[in-house]
Amino acid sequence: MKRMMRLLGVVGLAVALIAPVSAAQAQAAAPYCGIRWGSLDKNGGNYETYLDLHRVRAGRHACFDRLVIDLSSRFPALYSVGYVDQVRNPDGSSPPQLGPAARGTVIPTRGGARLAVFVSAKMYSDGQLVYRPANPAELVDVRGWRTFRQVAFGAHAYGATIGLGVRARLPYRVFTLSGPGQESRLVIDVAHRW
Repeated sequence: MKRMMRLLGVVGLAVALIAPVSAAQAQAAAPYCGIRWGSLDKNGGNYETYLDLHRVRAGRHACFDRLVIDLSSRFPALYSVGYVDQVRNPDGSSPPQLGPAARGTVIPTRGGARLAVFVSAKMYSDGQLVYRPANPAELVDVRGWRTFRQVAFGAHAYGATIGLGVRARLPYRVFTLSGPGQESRLVIDVAHRW
């Protein structure tokens, strides 16, 4: 009988130690809003496609801030997005490169981290810029936003470079959408937190 009582005591202790976690503990361990995006470079699109860039806009969502780049065709343009120390607008002779080796004019951006967004878009027609924002340093007013700090613009021979200043190095995703009509959109979502 003593042996049985001791065994039950050990089993009871083991059950107490491996009891299910509370709902609050489980929620704290789950990814924020179910986001599992990561923060590594993202690339895609078609090397042969050079589209007109029509507009850059942004929106706030419950779990992330969103940047949308509107383009003139349903075919996805070549894009490259990644965190960099400084966003640089390439100087003419070679296709843009992300990362510390990138050369060119710095596009100043506010924030604790910077995303360099490159889109292969036709930026010049007869020597004139196709897309001419009123204020290239502030493409979209993001003052007071949870994640975005600044959206800045640069044009070069191979397309557009957009500097996206964010609060910190946070997870993000990039994807393209077709429409409306014959247009397409490049979308960059940056989470509010990990």
